[in-house]
Amino acid sequence: QVQLVESGGGLVQAGGSLRLSCVASGRTFSSSGMGWFRQAPGKEREFVAAISWRGANTNYADSVKGRFTISRDNAKNTVYLQMNSLKPEDTAVYICAASRGRFAFTSYHEYGDWGQGTQVTVSS
Repeated sequence: QVQLVESGGGLVQAGGSLRLSCVASGRTFSSSGMGWFRQAPGKEREFVAAISWRGANTNYADSVKGRFTISRDNAKNTVYLQMNSLKPEDTAVYICAASRGRFAFTSYHEYGDWGQGTQVTVSS
């Protein structure tokens, strides 16, 4: 099992930027695919971005392509989500997840460990 702690959320105006961080501890972080998901009030959890174990492959939801960038630093057991050109519809709790596989999975079924989430609010 891996423990995940997110940080970096907050309140930002539309068009602004935030960088989320997720620090992992426990089983080997560097051999796990990692993902970011988000959940807005009254909506289901949705995929945002994922990165493979060495960072060579990434996947993004269509709604964030070109605006968000996922990256990782295996030496620091940390995965990041750089969010630019934020929109009010990006408002949600952003949740980090670790997969037991190595790839950049897009389905939440592939992820077994989840953080508590960090709130991102984008004002118009």
